Amino acid sequence: MNLTTIVGHVGGRCKGKDEEQDDWKNVPAKSRKIKAKIKSHIDEIFAFLDKRNDTRSFDEVERGLIGLIFALGRLFLAYFLARREESSKRQVRRWLRRGLRKRDQERKYLGTFFGRVCFWRTYVRRSGGVGLHPLDLALRLTADGFSLLVVQLGARLSTLVSYEQVTALFLQFLSWSPSKTTVEKSVLGFGRYSQEWFASAPAPEGDGDVLVTQIDSKATPTATEEELEKRRGKRTRKERPLSPRHRGRQKRARRGPNKRKKKGDKSKNGKASTLVTQYTLKRARDKEGNPVLLGPINKKVYASYAPKRHAFAIARREADKRGFTKESGKRHQIVTDGDEDLERLVKDFFPEATHTLDIMHVLEYVWEAGRFLFKEGSKELAAWVKKRERLLYKGKAVLVLQHIVDAKRELGEKARARLDAIRMYLQKRLRMMKYDELREEDLEVASGVVEGGVKHVIGKRFDNGSMRWIRERAEALLQLRCIEINGDWESFIDFVEKRTLATGKAEARVARLLTTQPAPLPTFGVAT
Repeated sequence: MNLTTIVGHVGGRCKGKDEEQDDWKNVPAKSRKIKAKIKSHIDEIFAFLDKRNDTRSFDEVERGLIGLIFALGRLFLAYFLARREESSKRQVRRWLRRGLRKRDQERKYLGTFFGRVCFWRTYVRRSGGVGLHPLDLALRLTADGFSLLVVQLGARLSTLVSYEQVTALFLQFLSWSPSKTTVEKSVLGFGRYSQEWFASAPAPEGDGDVLVTQIDSKATPTATEEELEKRRGKRTRKERPLSPRHRGRQKRARRGPNKRKKKGDKSKNGKASTLVTQYTLKRARDKEGNPVLLGPINKKVYASYAPKRHAFAIARREADKRGFTKESGKRHQIVTDGDEDLERLVKDFFPEATHTLDIMHVLEYVWEAGRFLFKEGSKELAAWVKKRERLLYKGKAVLVLQHIVDAKRELGEKARARLDAIRMYLQKRLRMMKYDELREEDLEVASGVVEGGVKHVIGKRFDNGSMRWIRERAEALLQLRCIEINGDWESFIDFVEKRTLATGKAEARVARLLTTQPAPLPTFGVAT
């Protein structure tokens, strides 16, 4: 027997064949026949291990055992399916009493963790209408041809690596893989349940006393209309290149010369997604008896390509779930980078919260002001900035602004105009710069948590070379990535399974999970 006997579903890539199931590929097999096949296969495994005068290395045996064990797994699943089909007569009679007619058993291939499994099940249908397979409905199988384990594994891996790498991982560890298109369909299918999941998910247990919300945005590369038109256009037959190095030449010849970008043009056509990070801090005391805030506790992230207002509506909903309502009187701090849209939305959604301007963002303006006075990279510049930083931490932001006003008197008109703009920007946000009080309470003065979240949640998966996303498709993957990072994947899968089961029962059909159509961008909280 070929030791790599694991194959994929139709449309997937595979290695080897599933020869151990040949006996029932054309006619149904009784469970007792499959059971005998299992016993025979187990004997074959022992024969493989009990080889006389064995000179094989451990590595050779381990590698050879993989295919045999996976083949045994397929046989066990085929046995289970045959047993359930044989015991499903009562379920079939129930459908027959509803006016449906029984037809001969039909063959089905199911893509499982162990590979492709062949089994037979009864089909019932109304006269002139659609039908169903009672066994599929009883086993909570979807109409996609894959087990839920395989589908959710593909979607989960997609939150970490590209679709192409997902199929490579399947091939590496299981010796078979669903196609790249199937993996993307699973992401879009699960993505349709993400909004409902976030809305129904319970608040985390064991929260702290202070809620911290940090919000930031990041642009990721999206496909232009011209690029989308090329994707959707009719494919022309291309001349086969002589070698990989000639492929690039032919591609450039078909594309023509590159268009020179105008000043200000962005090559990646970035579209912003907004990330919300929320966690709590617990009040305690240090060794000296001073009050401190411990954490972060129950950190959760949420990201979306929908307008920023949607992200704030989600943050408000999650804060209310955790018990930090507007009327609760509990301490709630929000940290942003000073964006005017974010400032306005904080006032709309969180009037009770303490809004803090990220001190690192303030220091960027201080560094810019200092460069007008001292040479870039000089010790004088670093010392000048360090002194203003100490003043900020002491709550003397007004004095820092005065230093900027004093500095502009020594400069030219263009420099004075820029320094005046910096002063005006910071002056409007003085109420958000009470860093001395925040440090005394051990609260946050910087947005490092959300900055790191933006890089990890969004940047690491969505902002890599040659990527061009369609927002609705990227949205599904982005939401699933948040669920995975939050540690809620298993709860989410249970939720989806229950919803698909409920749909199948209500509509008396086997539900389908995979889809090619992404859900529209969420609209919760967007309408003013």
